[in-house]
Amino acid sequence: MAILSVPVLEPATETALYRPIKRFLEAQGFVVKGEIGGCDIVALKEGEPPLLVVTELKLAFTLELVLQGIDRTASCDEVWLAVRASPTGRGRERDGRVLKLCRMLGFGLLLVSPAGRVDPLVEPSAWKPRANAKRRARLVREHRRRIGDPTEGGTAMRAPIMTAYRQRALVCAGVLALAPAAPKDLRPQVPDAAAILQTNAYGWFERIARGVYALTDAGRAALVRWPQTSGE
Repeated sequence: MAILSVPVLEPATETALYRPIKRFLEAQGFVVKGEIGGCDIVALKEGEPPLLVVTELKLAFTLELVLQGIDRTASCDEVWLAVRASPTGRGRERDGRVLKLCRMLGFGLLLVSPAGRVDPLVEPSAWKPRANAKRRARLVREHRRRIGDPTEGGTAMRAPIMTAYRQRALVCAGVLALAPAAPKDLRPQVPDAAAILQTNAYGWFERIARGVYALTDAGRAALVRWPQTSGE
């Protein structure tokens, strides 16, 4: 992969690494989205089969980053680890043993400079463990169903992730905010509206008559918190 430079402020959080890496992968022809299935970044390049790349972000090269990469290997085609460049230029990411470890595990290693320059230090290799087809399929499905890229990679897990399911539930909430309705009325916009209303995973809906649902106070609060469900 080629080097890509993006003018940004010096990264201070994992989320700040997201934009340079996103643009780097987009330059390689990928569609990139953050926080899918517990992965910081999921990049997809359509084909038969599609090429699925997972990137994990950390401010420094740590054992936890390596363990995350190992956990992702069975569900994607390539794993990239991305870290912020050390201010002194002598961080662990430049240690020859670290580069060797990445090669042995088959990981790519990306370095993000304070100016937003993305340097591939190690390219991912062909080695990979036994594939987990179900987990891979979940990542591909969620990536394709999610509208836009609503959550930046590296976002703290305590914050709600804008999943494709939450996006569809918000569409249902937007319709019910106007007036109570039946699942069939929502089906043109949300094909699985009936399941979403009946499951009521977030407590946003209530059945007020047979086959008729209305919006709860929690649902109205959700529409205030997330006034739109598409775009970046």
